[in-house]
Amino acid sequence: MSKISFAVFFSIVLSIYLLINFYIFLRGWQAMASLPQYRTAYLVTFCILSLSFLAGRFLERVALSWFSSAVVWIGSFWLAVMVYFLLILFCADILRELNRFISFYPPAGSAAYQRLNVFAFVGIVTAAIVITTAGFLNAASPRIKNLDLTIHKNHQSLKSLNIVAVSDIHLGTIIGKNRLEHLVEKINSLHADVVLLPGDVVDEDIGPVIKQNLGETLRTIKSKFGVYAITGNHEYIGGVEAACRYLTEHGIVMLRDSAAIIGDAVIIVGREDISIKSFAHKQRVPLGELMKNVDRTKPIILMDHQPFHLNEAEEAGVDLQLSGHTHHGQLWPFNFITKKVYELSWGYLKKGATHYYVSCGAGTWGPPVRTGNTPEIMNIHLRFE
Repeated sequence: MSKISFAVFFSIVLSIYLLINFYIFLRGWQAMASLPQYRTAYLVTFCILSLSFLAGRFLERVALSWFSSAVVWIGSFWLAVMVYFLLILFCADILRELNRFISFYPPAGSAAYQRLNVFAFVGIVTAAIVITTAGFLNAASPRIKNLDLTIHKNHQSLKSLNIVAVSDIHLGTIIGKNRLEHLVEKINSLHADVVLLPGDVVDEDIGPVIKQNLGETLRTIKSKFGVYAITGNHEYIGGVEAACRYLTEHGIVMLRDSAAIIGDAVIIVGREDISIKSFAHKQRVPLGELMKNVDRTKPIILMDHQPFHLNEAEEAGVDLQLSGHTHHGQLWPFNFITKKVYELSWGYLKKGATHYYVSCGAGTWGPPVRTGNTPEIMNIHLRFE
């Protein structure tokens, strides 16, 4: 991505973010008209919360410390709270407009109206915090999703394969040592033949990963045939070469437009993330070319982080494609958007002889919160016949 393109994109995103926060701030300021003694504290608190995510990400890059981590945590929670403030306030404004035609509020300016504003303010804050807290608890508890599939390619040396696939871990400040240890414990309980990580293993900057020595925890993943990963867009956002080097140094085989064979029977193909074009100004190898020298009589598993152009895998003779990236929106109601953007936002699909699974992921980006789905570890039992 060129500097100009990035500047334009960042300016648009920042403008939207600031406008949303200004709208929320203004509604809160109006609700506190009868409590002027608290307005200064409200102003200071709101400014700290709304700027903390941006400030924390900046501080992580210039001076990684407990303070930068604390600011990132505060800002990350604020992102989720902000979403639900916006949704609830939008509903409240619809009621406000309806009141113009069907009067059910107390008269404007009356003491009863001022009390209603205060009660509404407290209620909205409470609702947003309760939703965010429930989403945080949900996000910290990944479930194991089992899937039994049959591939009609027989191989004498291998009749089945137990795959554990974990996408979108987003290792960093938020998904740190405790969360990763819990995740690895669940992975190891499944006694995998092979562990696959379909992108976004690292959140963004590799600094917090190195500081917490998360690579040593990754080394403890147990698998008969090893651990294989591909790049996702977040590896590119944070610096793909540093991220891939770190993962490789800690026992993970990175498949970057390349293939590996396991058990002399199954081929794992890994594509570079499509972000390679924007961030590295390169083109990833077309799937047809990547598959040119692949033995198609063997079962073929493809990892491609972003689930675009699913027909390519079917046309190339892939038996199983694993993707992630979407988080299925992560926060409700964003799942309705990802359903429109992707042919498959989450779950299983079969096209021709090709099986597809798009995972909603095991970690989180931004808010450590999931309200649209439960994080998952995929346990795929493949049978070859």
